[in-house]
Amino acid sequence: MDFLLQVKIGALVGLLLLTLFFGFIPARVKWFRDTNGTETHRTILSLISCFAGGVFLAACLLDIIPDYLTDINAVLQSNMMESNFPLPEFIMAAGFFMVLILERIVLNCREMSGSGDERVPLIQENRNGHGHVHGSILTPDLESSGHHVHVDFQAHSPFRSFVLFLSLSLHSVFEGLAIGLQDTDSKVLEICIAILVHKSIIVFSLSVKLVQSAIRPAWVAAYIGVFAVMSPLGIAIGIVVIEAQLAAGALIQCILEGLAAGTFIYITFLEILPHELNSPGKQLLKVLFILLGFAVMAALTLLG
Repeated sequence: MDFLLQVKIGALVGLLLLTLFFGFIPARVKWFRDTNGTETHRTILSLISCFAGGVFLAACLLDIIPDYLTDINAVLQSNMMESNFPLPEFIMAAGFFMVLILERIVLNCREMSGSGDERVPLIQENRNGHGHVHGSILTPDLESSGHHVHVDFQAHSPFRSFVLFLSLSLHSVFEGLAIGLQDTDSKVLEICIAILVHKSIIVFSLSVKLVQSAIRPAWVAAYIGVFAVMSPLGIAIGIVVIEAQLAAGALIQCILEGLAAGTFIYITFLEILPHELNSPGKQLLKVLFILLGFAVMAALTLLG
């Protein structure tokens, strides 16, 4: 076994273990799962969630979309497939509408079956513009005359959390593939260190969102476990492609990347950020923590 292959296998094991470690912190620590604590406890949880929202926003705008656009434009140029139609953006839009349509189908089916668990909208208010959302129950807001809503932590949709997990997992496969396809050990180490730091923050944020979605602990553990395997799986695929000298299906990979980017846009802008910004209290502090999460990821992108 040559040194390059050893470095890749080491990167594979390191990514797996570190992702599991950071992913299981929110999933296993009771403090993160307790939504009936004190006001201070709920505020801290909300601020952590806002930080996670900033992380996902940065991952969307500074990582997933730029990587996808760079890859697909390179593939289109290499295959001399030039057109005035914005195909890369269209593929992202297809991913966006795919999640939108699937979610509406799920909600419609649950409505027809009489179940209300998934019917809490992202922004909900009564005729006077005031309301507290607790699960799927709307109660009058007698505390303020402003237009706002009170959103319970359990209002996170398990379906949207699953889509968030799915899009991040698919992106992780491509991150691992980037390591597996490298032909120098220095480049493998450089990319691996960047992904280790990046993915540790991402998986922690993902775990926080899953815990807040009222998903059963066993399913949260399964999500984190599967997510942790994705980058190593990408590395393994890259190693196989290099060792067997197979021609990679670059265009298919780019299309999948584009669909994943579109789903991530939907979840970031229609689930994560609205949930936090439409919850009452500490508004400026919430924005500050969203900016902080974004700044951390931006700094890692700049350094990496």
